Amino acid sequence: MQKSTRRSLMAAAIAGTLTVAGLTTAQAGQSGENGAVAGSCADDSGPSALLTIDYKDGRLNSGIPDLTTTHATADDASYVVPSGTDHAVAHKVTLGDPAYVSDGAPRSESATNDVHEGKFVVGDEQRYEFSVLLKDWKPFAAGDSEAGDIIFQGKHAGGNQPSFYLMTKRNSIAFRSPILGLQADVVDDFRPHIGAWMHFRVDVSWTDDSTGYYKVSTRMPGETQYTLRRTYEDVRTFHPVNPAEFGYLKWGLYRPGQSLEKGDVPTRIVHHDDIRVLDLTQG
Repeated sequence: MQKSTRRSLMAAAIAGTLTVAGLTTAQAGQSGENGAVAGSCADDSGPSALLTIDYKDGRLNSGIPDLTTTHATADDASYVVPSGTDHAVAHKVTLGDPAYVSDGAPRSESATNDVHEGKFVVGDEQRYEFSVLLKDWKPFAAGDSEAGDIIFQGKHAGGNQPSFYLMTKRNSIAFRSPILGLQADVVDDFRPHIGAWMHFRVDVSWTDDSTGYYKVSTRMPGETQYTLRRTYEDVRTFHPVNPAEFGYLKWGLYRPGQSLEKGDVPTRIVHHDDIRVLDLTQG
């Protein structure tokens, strides 16, 4: 498939105009809809930002009308929390309660499946940045269930498996591409950072042949720069099992295969902030 020109055309059309509203409001847990537009443009020293989701306006959709918020029905499955000078989003899942079930599984997630700037296609070369805080997280101890919690995904449309995801696994955070059989810890031990913001960066060249790459970097509390943790080169990154025209991002909390009967932690809460999509071919 020929390299897509969609991103460069779009960047030219929106350069200098896309900004998420930087409002400061009281804490809220409602999805509001207004004329706010997605994204912001980076300065000339780095890649162009196609999309910025920073929750500054205190709403679940961060002022982006087409942003998907949780499909779980519990009032606190997703809500906005104070964070620094503005806000972040929280997702909560309690096992055994159908109000925290979405699409047949225990999860609560936000997604860019209906946001144009949050989709990826073959030929795109993009960077995904996001911040994660594990709220009151119970660490793994010997004898506990070893099931993992997915906190960020690059997902193929149409109900396909993800191209990649990041997950808590025991007391580490791992990057995984399940179809390719790739998995590596990118945070060896998150326990010193429970309740603090951890920052992640995933660079992807989206290809339907074996010329793509994944590059995963982290910036932990107290660090000023990102550190490259893992690189996979010469891999097929756009690989839906069923036909799909695009992929998109999901963040929140997905607890596959977990249950109270298996001894999994009953309730987990995770916070996300500063989700950005950047075009690595621009700037």
